[in-house]
Formats: sequence, structure tokens, C-alpha cells
Amino acid sequence: MRMQPRQEILDIWRATVRSCLRNGEWDWGGRSGSNSISDAEQLLTMLLPATKIPVLSLDDPDRIDEEVIEALGAIGGAIEIPRRLVKIMTEYFVRYTDDSGAPTFGGGSYLTPVQGGPDLTDEQRSMDVVDSFAVSVTLTLATIGFVKIYRPSTQRADLRAQLDKLEEMASLRLTAAMVGLLRSFSTSVFAATDEFGIRLCDMVNQDELPRREVVAALRAQLRDTMASLRNVVVGSGQVTEDLDNSEMLFECGWSWGTIAGADEVETTEPIGVQREGSAENAPYLYFTVIAVDAIDDLNSERTRLLGLLNEEQQRLFRILQLRWELTRRYWATVATFGNRRRWPIEDIPWRTTDGDRTDYYTLQATSLAVKGLVASGRGGDEEFGRIGNVLVELAQRGRITRRASPNEPALVVHAPGKQVTLNDATSKPIMTWNVNEFSTVLLQRATTVAGLLNSARRRSELLELADEVWEHLLLRRIPEGRHRGLWDHAGGAFPELAPLPEAPSWYLTERVVQALVNAGQLLWERPFPRAGSLATYAQDLIDEAEYVFDRELMSGTFAGEAMQRVMRSIRATLRRAQSLVDDQPGTSAALASTLLLQLNDITTGQQKASEGI
Repeated sequence: MRMQPRQEILDIWRATVRSCLRNGEWDWGGRSGSNSISDAEQLLTMLLPATKIPVLSLDDPDRIDEEVIEALGAIGGAIEIPRRLVKIMTEYFVRYTDDSGAPTFGGGSYLTPVQGGPDLTDEQRSMDVVDSFAVSVTLTLATIGFVKIYRPSTQRADLRAQLDKLEEMASLRLTAAMVGLLRSFSTSVFAATDEFGIRLCDMVNQDELPRREVVAALRAQLRDTMASLRNVVVGSGQVTEDLDNSEMLFECGWSWGTIAGADEVETTEPIGVQREGSAENAPYLYFTVIAVDAIDDLNSERTRLLGLLNEEQQRLFRILQLRWELTRRYWATVATFGNRRRWPIEDIPWRTTDGDRTDYYTLQATSLAVKGLVASGRGGDEEFGRIGNVLVELAQRGRITRRASPNEPALVVHAPGKQVTLNDATSKPIMTWNVNEFSTVLLQRATTVAGLLNSARRRSELLELADEVWEHLLLRRIPEGRHRGLWDHAGGAFPELAPLPEAPSWYLTERVVQALVNAGQLLWERPFPRAGSLATYAQDLIDEAEYVFDRELMSGTFAGEAMQRVMRSIRATLRRAQSLVDDQPGTSAALASTLLLQLNDITTGQQKASEGI
């Protein structure tokens, strides 16, 4: 991997501090102004790496790395950095809490009018959005974890009081966000013969079977999912239509906001009034992926080990978990339906049941497909290799790894991006949501799939793709001014596509950081794929080295204090080689080879000494 995640993250931190600190105060807002999502993304640019990559942690002054201190020097030293972050995080939670003390989740300036339509009202911009629920889950978990680790390192009463208040606000916002996700889940049921059913069947029917056979086969594969949907009784997403009817199909996932008419969720936490929803009861692929990723954070090892969820949040998570599992299972089934010729996800672009189609939707569907394959135990090198091939083709189609022509339609996914229409309960468009994260999502998917492959060669091929996408993203960094080193200047990669921006996009910058964190975790946590033949070779070398070593011990070769030190060194190296044989067989083989040469030199030296040479 030519990309260096740690160094790149440090460079982004330097750029973030330079961009956001003005006269010692944190400057909120970016290219899209200030809202609950953008400001959370701005904070996560700092907090995501600090809470997910141990060597970049900021929550213990005694463990902060010297290079990290240098990168954040404008904030202060090792003692000052976590204190200032506590102040900045507190500002965020106060900023997005209403007068009654309840958290707010409005989309604000990220919501835009329908083309040719009137400007949005303040009430529309304040509507709760799934993206805000999801990013709040990630931010609050990072905040609570930060506080739990930082608290033991300080004895100051005033600072401890600040930490208690910060944890209380973050925990309340986490509960409210989980409730919001429960009230935004959608199960859309339709007949196989109506327009939605016809589009779904056309998408999955890669073997050109009769429609009745396709419907029967799809329902058979989704039988367990349909049965489990009857257990969705809290919040939104309840099935009221008759799914037992052999002509009925469905989709499940998250809408763009709280579903119109969604029931309130009972909770013991004081989260305030649960606002009436406005979103249509239909899943949106973009918001479904965002929600599933957030629930992944709720289910992470870090969340469990640090005990980040209180008793009420654990109860809400168990309810969310059912929706999470059903969604992964549904989309993996649909994306990989039929296995003889090609999967639906390999038929680019992905077509949604409302008639929309774009390469970006294919990219999003790969995320749900991978999660579903992992969860069901169906994922192996062949399956993940097919997903990897889709990513390679998407990079070519998006002109990331192929030369682009001026004004080419394929470039729209980069700038201005995909416009997602947000509908009300009557399916009437009321506003839009802009998505231009194609390159960053592609980078994240490539590293994720690479980490799941057991074949070292296939893994290297996908990491090569990741490096090419990263080189593309480097061209899109803002090149000059106070915001240099942040994103996004699409014109840097595609001249004349977009002018040089006056402010950074925290939406895209945070997603770049997400991708780098994902790459860093690949290097930090996941072992290199084991090559069976290489591991066998390494074990054979170790066995021979142990045999030669034991024989020399029997012959008394290691008599004397100096030779005893050599013996202890050989024994330690043998143990090291044996411990690496599964995860790093090449390194293990190299160590064993070195030992065999050393033992040969010792044996030869002893023979020459005995012969008087």
C-alpha cells in the first residue's frame, strides 16, 4: 500500500487546526454553512482517528505521540489538547440542543430546494434527517469513549465537572438518535405486478427467467426475512400488508427522515418531544447505508469493552439490531440473487424501484452486499472477488482510473454529485439532498473488501486500486490558502469541472478521514492473508532449525558462558518464528532461514576446532 494512513491523517489534522482555529476559538461551518451534520463531521475529522487508531489517541496526555503533539501544536501541548477538545465538543452539544434541553437533528443547509421550486422554510430545514441521527451515533460514542478514558488522568474538580456534563449531553443525544433511527425505518410492500415490483424483478432477473419464477425464487430466499419483519413492532416499519400473498414483494431500510405517522418510542430518557415525521414510508439506499454503518458502531468491540451504552440504550440497540440484521440480509440477497451468469450488482448501474439509476447506487449496494455476505457466512474469496471486480469497473466508469474527456456525463458523480429527491408521505418531492462522495466511498469499500480476502494476490490487487483512488483524491485537495490540505477541489482532478472553493467541505473531508481510518485499521488489526504453501514452507524450516538446534544441544556445542548467550538468543528467535507462522509466514521463514545459517556456522566452527584447523 503506497498510501500512508497515519501520515496522511496527521497532515489532515494540521490542515484542520489551521482552518478552524481563529484567535484561539473554534470556527464552526464550512462550504455548506453550519448545521448539525456538517459540524459533527468537522469534529469527527479529529475524533474518528483518535478513537479508532491507538497510535493516534488523544484521550490520555501520557500516551499522546510526539508527532501528534506537533501536528496539533496550534491547540497546545499534551496536557492542553484533550482539554481544548472537551471544550469544543461541549460547544457542539450545546449548539444543537433546544431551549427545553432536547437534542435537535435538523438537516439545515444540507437540505436544498427542488429544482425550480421555492426556497425552503426554516421549518423544512429543521426537519429531522437520518444522516443527522447516524452521524450523532458515531460522534456521541466517540465522545463518551473519550471522556471515559480521559477522566482518570485528571484530578481537577472543575474539569471533572465539565467531563460529567459532556458525557451527560452526549448520552442524551445518543438515546435521541437511536430513537430517531427506530422511527425512520421503513418496510415498503408492493405487488410484483405494479411498477415497483416490475422494476425489482427486472433488476434481479439476470438469468432471464419467467417473472413468476423470479418472484417465487426471490420470496423463497427472503422467507426468513419476511417472517422476522412481523417482529418489528416498535417505532416505524411495521408490515400491515399481507406478505403471505405469493404476489407480494418488499424492500426494507431507512427513509430520509422520521416516517410520517411513525409511533413514538417509549424511553425512560428525557429526550424531549418526539416530533411528527414527514418522510415517505420507503427506503432510500443512501440513508440505509448511512444508518447501517452507524449501527455497526453501536455493535463494535470498542463500544462493548468500554461499556459506552447505558441500560436503556442497550435495550434500544437490541430493537435496532433486528432492523440492522434484516436490512443486511435483504440487500445481500437482492444484490447477489441468482448465481449462474451474473449477480444483479454486477449489472451496472443499479436501478432502484422508483426508476432511478446511477453508478453511485451500485457502489452503495456493494456495502450492504458485503455486510450481508459476512453476516450469513456466505462470503469467501470468490464472492468478495466478484465484489472487488465491481469496484474496479466503477473506478473506470467514474474516470478515476481512466482518462476523462471534457464535459463527460460520468463526471457528474464527482461534481455537482447525485441529487437525491426527498419525498413526503404522499411521495411528493419537497426538497433534495446532494451526494458527491463517490471517490471516498470507493476508497473505503476497496480497503474493506481487501481486508476480507484470504488470497494475498487478490488483496494486493484491491489495495492497488485503493492507491489509485487515493492518488485521485490527492489531486482534489484544496491547494492553497488557510484551508489547504482539506477537501474538496474537484477541479484539481478534472480541470474546469469546478472552481477553486473558498471553504472546505466537511462532508467530504470527514469521509476521506473515514477511508484513511479504514485503511489504518486494515494495517493495524487484520493479519496478512495466510498463503498455505508459504506457511507450510516456513513450518518445515522451523522444524529443521529446531532439530539441528536440539542435536547441537545434545552434542554439548553450547558449553561456556558465551555460547549459552547464543543458545538463549536462538531459542528466543525460534519461538518468535513459530508465533509468526500463521499470520506472517514469510517473516517466519526468513527468521528460520537465518537460524539455519547461524547453526550451520556454529556446527562448521565446532568441526574445524575439533580437527585443529
